Amino acid sequence: MAGGFTLGVTEPRAGAQATTLLTMHATIHIEDIKTFTADPQHKAGLTGHIDFPPFGLAIPAESGVFSLFMPSGELALTFMVYELGFRHGGKSYYLAGKKRVRLGGFWKLWGETTTLYSTLHEGVDSTGPVVGAGILRLGMIEFVKMLTTAHATNAATKRESAGALWQFFKFFAAKLMHTYILQRPD
Repeated sequence: MAGGFTLGVTEPRAGAQATTLLTMHATIHIEDIKTFTADPQHKAGLTGHIDFPPFGLAIPAESGVFSLFMPSGELALTFMVYELGFRHGGKSYYLAGKKRVRLGGFWKLWGETTTLYSTLHEGVDSTGPVVGAGILRLGMIEFVKMLTTAHATNAATKRESAGALWQFFKFFAAKLMHTYILQRPD
């Protein structure tokens, strides 16, 4: 995901006006698909690196969190959360992003599930002061590439691997169906 990002701004929409791009290269790690789908937060690990010219390229993440369709406290809204912690210039930074998935018409699906409103925090989590903001987006080409990289790493056989992927995609599709076609919470 990549998009305009500005240091010294705290609101993602304002930061997105920048010509400087921040790119997040991330890999989601779901240890056990049954545990993942049963957890109301649908949490998993996230690894990767950040490209942001003012800080550098290929900055490795030291920590990461992913959450899919995480409850927001509002029935009509869930979040897809992508967070990566990294270091630059001897300081810790934490990139915290949320995709806002709101009950509504099918035409909203692409925009909401590919738009990450992001803030950069000083420190090791999202409680630190915001030092930058922007909006990252996943393009169609990147989306297709992402689908081709999905695999189950803890599976003992190809059949188990295919089963785990099927469970994930079935879960994901059901959530999208409830949100954008049935337009009612799970």
